[in-house]
Amino acid sequence: MDIIEAKIEHLHDLIPLFDGYRIFYKQESDFLGARDFLTKRLTNNESIIYLAYIEENPVGFIQLYPIFSSVSMKPMYILNDIFVDSSYRKIGVGKALIEKAQEICKEKSFKGMILETQTSNSLAQQLYEDCGFVKDENLHYYWTNK
Repeated sequence: MDIIEAKIEHLHDLIPLFDGYRIFYKQESDFLGARDFLTKRLTNNESIIYLAYIEENPVGFIQLYPIFSSVSMKPMYILNDIFVDSSYRKIGVGKALIEKAQEICKEKSFKGMILETQTSNSLAQQLYEDCGFVKDENLHYYWTNK
């Protein structure tokens, strides 16, 4: 397995995975919207995306957004998106992507990463815990601009 940092020239490999991720979360398929969204994130340096390949096939990605912890006065990442094509699940792709993100945090001396997942997604929860993530006791609230 190879994991690379995605650049604009990797959009053709990234878009189908990103679209599959959105469909997993019950969104309509939208290749053009995905292309526009990902192009903006990459060209504006608003996120870091890593792509996993097996035998030159794009099989998964992880997207990290930079934020800051005021309490620790250090940068950190939101692990916002992680997705592995269903044909390549349960062989370590997700774990390898997370370990790559952890490696980057260590190299940059970042505080770490935060994430959220659905309470019903027990497989993801187990993966995160296997990778050293710990559930916190914070209560999250959302406000949606309707």
